[in-house]
Amino acid sequence: MVDSNAKRTYLIAAIFLVVAVMYLIRLFTLQVVDTSYKLSATNNVVRRIVNYPARGLVYDRKGTLLVYNQAAYDVLVTPRELQPFDTLNFCNITGVTKEELKEQLQKAKDYSYFKPSVIIKQLSAQRYAILQEQLYKFSGFFVQTRTLREYPQKIASHVLGYVGEVNQQMIKKDPYYETGDYAGITGLEKSYEKELRGKKGVNYLMVDVHNRIKGSFQNGRYDTTAVIGENVVTSLDADLQRYGEKLMQGKAGSIVAIEPSTGEVLTLVSSPTYDPNLLVGRDRGEHYLALARDTLNPLFNRALMAQYPPGSTFKMVNALIGLQEGVLTPYTRYACHYGYTVGNYHMGCHHDTVFTLSGSIAESCNAYYAQEFRSILENPKYPDVRQAYDTWRKYVMSFGFGRTLGTDFPNELKGFVPSSNFYEKYVFKGSRWRALPIISLAIGQGELGITPLQLANYAATLANRGYYYIPHIVKKIQNENIPTRFTERHYTDIDTTQFPKIIEGMEEVLKPGGTAAMSRIPGITMCGKTGTAQNPHGADHSVFMAFAPADHPKIAISVYVENGVWGARYAAPIASLMIEKYLTDSISSGRKWLEKRMMEANLLEPKKPKKKAPAETETTVSSTTNKTPERDTVPPKEIAVKRDSLVIQEDTIN
Repeated sequence: MVDSNAKRTYLIAAIFLVVAVMYLIRLFTLQVVDTSYKLSATNNVVRRIVNYPARGLVYDRKGTLLVYNQAAYDVLVTPRELQPFDTLNFCNITGVTKEELKEQLQKAKDYSYFKPSVIIKQLSAQRYAILQEQLYKFSGFFVQTRTLREYPQKIASHVLGYVGEVNQQMIKKDPYYETGDYAGITGLEKSYEKELRGKKGVNYLMVDVHNRIKGSFQNGRYDTTAVIGENVVTSLDADLQRYGEKLMQGKAGSIVAIEPSTGEVLTLVSSPTYDPNLLVGRDRGEHYLALARDTLNPLFNRALMAQYPPGSTFKMVNALIGLQEGVLTPYTRYACHYGYTVGNYHMGCHHDTVFTLSGSIAESCNAYYAQEFRSILENPKYPDVRQAYDTWRKYVMSFGFGRTLGTDFPNELKGFVPSSNFYEKYVFKGSRWRALPIISLAIGQGELGITPLQLANYAATLANRGYYYIPHIVKKIQNENIPTRFTERHYTDIDTTQFPKIIEGMEEVLKPGGTAAMSRIPGITMCGKTGTAQNPHGADHSVFMAFAPADHPKIAISVYVENGVWGARYAAPIASLMIEKYLTDSISSGRKWLEKRMMEANLLEPKKPKKKAPAETETTVSSTTNKTPERDTVPPKEIAVKRDSLVIQEDTIN
């Protein structure tokens, strides 16, 4: 009996001992091993305050300040500390409606009764100054400092871009960001976000159970200091940029100017444009919607993202390829009898004469390049036209067409140079390859598409006689070097010895008899080429590309003016004015009339229909006369070449 009682006692004692050991192990785990509860407890007594750094400043190449920071303030509220206050007075000071305030306060209460929440973002310095004086009247409210961007020059909105609040996708991609942070969304602000943003700092403060600050946590042991973003010097010339934007007022299109010897972008204008300050501050959302709904699409960066046919500006590429392939010499002669005709096909032109190479460039003969392009594709050194076309395309791609250039601009498009597979699928469809169905490539039409940036880079390549530097917008970064890819030369597949005769023809474009004679600059030798980009939706686009001076080029430029009809009408004068402004810092008195005409021209206003004037059929005058042409071409009929289900309009003008 005694043994039985003893066993029961030992069993009960053992059970209590096991339970006690389990509790001890659990307590040890909670207090020593598992830190989650310690972290939770710490979070209940520590408030984390983020110190946002000022973003880096942005300058132009001459030191003109383009972007700086201005103070802004977020208003926060701790619902637990709220007391009755004058809502009407508060709303008048902060600029919010009573309905907005009520909605934000409810959201704050739903989030946490004891933790602060942002209820008003980006309060201006003016409103903050008034609020600060009366903040004692509004218990539970306090202010957190932020910075906003300010654009004092009000130019280059598409280049500089804007800053906006990060979304969840950006937060997932980069753990640096948290909800409520701001980052570059477009332009330079996006491309150089890591350099411009700096590094956030953090302060940890002790708070009591009612979330009232009691001092620094562990004497600031874990605090970090915010690091200001790095300053950036761009390659932009602010004066030239401003001038370009004035010239493009009332027009849709773009201007891109590059320094050939470095690849630095001097000017990048996309028109219509907008004041970059519109996308800053509390009204940013409202302004963005207004800009997005604008039928002229001012948010669209035409310089980087618009894709146009190069038109007659492309003729020099075909000429260089012909020279390189040995099917063309500077003295090769082709006749033009108002166009190029094969069977039922006719590509119109405006001459009845015979040209050599330089003259074909100066007077932009379509027939010359149709015959020359055909000789490239029917070169007997290749077994068939398709292989010759693949070789031609390789040459074209070496000029930077049909691919992205690798610039520091975000959203750069690559344009389009059709592959042989494309034509096999949509044009030839298993039949024998021939030159005629794709002859429009001879004059930069058909399926070709390039961006204005690529056209300017092409001009810089010609200026350098066969190589280019990748176009870029940043000249210098504080405490850093620009990427090495911007200092490397990229050569075309054309020998440098082939370029002089092309340059000679481009120089004649600006001489009497040339298609852009009206745009010549006294005392400056400019080389250029007019073009007309076909537009199936209305009047054709005016195109011009050039560089100057001829011997030691300092600027290469492309200009697109949508619905400008002929290259010599708008694009060439605008380009020549930009070049003169950059090289001489002024416009000569004898060309003030041209400047006035370009600035006052408005192609965006609706026009009443009118009868076609006889002047619209005026022809380009031969180089043997002393008359100055006003247009680079005459618009003959468009020829529709049916390719089964694919119909392509052949542009028969320059």
